[in-house]
Amino acid sequence: MFFTYLRRELRRRRKAALVVASGLALGIALVIVVNSVSSGMGKAQDKVLQSLYGLGTDMTVTKAASPTTGTSQRPRFQFDAKDNDSDAEQSTDRVMVQGFQTLSTATVSKVGKQSGVSDAVGGLSLQVIKVSGQFTRGQFQQNGNGGGFSRGGGQPQGEVKGGGADFDVNNYSVYGTDVTKPALGPLTSSKISSGRTFTTSEANAKVAVVDSAYAKEKKLKVGSTVTIKGVKFKVVGVATADSGDSAANLYIPLTQAQTLSDSKNKVTTIYVKATDSQQIDSVKSTIQKNVSGTTVTTSADLADTVSGSLSTASSLATNVGKWLSIAVLVAAFLVAGLLTSSAVSRRVREFGTLKALGWKSGRVTRQVVGEAMVNGLLGGALGIALGLAGAYTVTAISPTLQAQMGGGGGGGGGFGGPGRQAAAKTLDVALTAPVSLTTVALAVGLAVAGGLIAGAFGGWRASRLRPADALRRVE
Repeated sequence: MFFTYLRRELRRRRKAALVVASGLALGIALVIVVNSVSSGMGKAQDKVLQSLYGLGTDMTVTKAASPTTGTSQRPRFQFDAKDNDSDAEQSTDRVMVQGFQTLSTATVSKVGKQSGVSDAVGGLSLQVIKVSGQFTRGQFQQNGNGGGFSRGGGQPQGEVKGGGADFDVNNYSVYGTDVTKPALGPLTSSKISSGRTFTTSEANAKVAVVDSAYAKEKKLKVGSTVTIKGVKFKVVGVATADSGDSAANLYIPLTQAQTLSDSKNKVTTIYVKATDSQQIDSVKSTIQKNVSGTTVTTSADLADTVSGSLSTASSLATNVGKWLSIAVLVAAFLVAGLLTSSAVSRRVREFGTLKALGWKSGRVTRQVVGEAMVNGLLGGALGIALGLAGAYTVTAISPTLQAQMGGGGGGGGGFGGPGRQAAAKTLDVALTAPVSLTTVALAVGLAVAGGLIAGAFGGWRASRLRPADALRRVE
C-alpha cells in the first residue's frame, strides 16, 4: 500500500518533484565539481613540489647562510704573468659552496638517528665560475718624425698601441650527490633520458650526470668529458627533470664535490625520509629540537612559497568554492523543505480524509517523508550526473595554470640544489578534476540528507493536520 500510494502521488506531482530534485541536484553537482577541482589542485601542487623535492624526500635540513659567508665566498681570480709567452690562453675555475652554510657529515648521521626518520642523505651545492681567455701584448710604435730620443733622459719617443685582454666567463652549477643512496637526493626528481645514473661503487669516481638542457646548450652527450678545476669527469648519463626545473647543471659524486670545493666531510643539504608520512610534523619538531642551528623544511612549508595562477585558483576552490557550495546546499535544502511543506498544505483535504478513514499521523508522516526521500535521491542522481559531466569537462579542457616558486636564497627555506635557490621558477601545470569514490559517497549522503530535511518539514506539517481540517476545505 505504501509504495502504491507513493508511486501514484509522485506521478500526479511530477512538476513539483522535478523542481525539488533540480534544486538539490544543482547543489550536489556544485559540491562534486568543487571537490574534484580542489583534488586536481592538490595533485598539481604535489607535482610542482615533487619537482623541487624529489621522490621519497619528506623534508630537508639546512643551515642558513651567515652575513659573512657571502664576503668570504666572493670570487677572486689570479693569473700568472708569463713574460716569454704573454699571448698564451689562461683559465681558472672558482668553485664555491652555494646557498647555505655547510654542515658536518656527522650531522647527517645524527639526523638519521632521530625518532621517526627512515633515512637521511647529504648533498653539496656548488657554483663554478670559469674564466678563460688571454692577454695580448701591446706594440710600441715610434712617433712620426722617424724616432729618436728625448733630449733629457735618452728615452725613445712613441706610444704603445693595441693589446688588451679577452676573457670569457662560464657560470654553472654542480651538485655533489651521495651515490651510495640513490633513492634520496636531487636526482630523484629527474629521469635518466640517456646513458645511466651513478652506481653505488662510484663514490669517488670521476664521473658525471649532466642535465639535458645544459647538455644541449654545451653539446654534451654520454661519453663527453667536462673539466672542473683541472679535473676531468666523464659524462655517463643525461638527466631530464620531471618539471623542466633542474637542481643543477652537473651532478658528480659527493666526495669529488667536497674535494673540489675544499669542503671535506661537509654538506649543504640533508634529505630526510620519514618512516610515516602522517607524522612529518612531529619528526620536524624532533629534528629541530635535537639538531640545533638547523632549518627543517617540509613540503607544507614549501607549498606556502608557490604563487601564480595555481595558488590563486587553489585558494578560490578552497575558500570561495567551499562556501559557495555550502550556501547553495543550504538554499536547496530550505527550498526543498518549504516546497514539500507547501505541497502538504495543498493536500489538507487528502490527508484529512485519510485520517478520517483511519490512517494514523505516523503513517501520514511516513508517506510524506517517503515522497521527499524519493525526490532527494532523484536529485542526487541528477546532481551526480551533472557533477561528473562538469568534472569531465574540466579534465577534457585541462586549463593550464602557472606555478611560481620563489627562490629560497640563503635563508634556508628552499629545497634541492642551486638552480632552485637562485631565482624564482615558473612552471606550467595542466589542471584535472578527478572524481573519487569518497566524493560520490558524499553526494549520495547529501541527497539522503536533503530528502530527510524536506521530509521533516513536510512530515511536521502533515502531523499537525486533523480530520476537521479536511471538512473546512469542502465546498
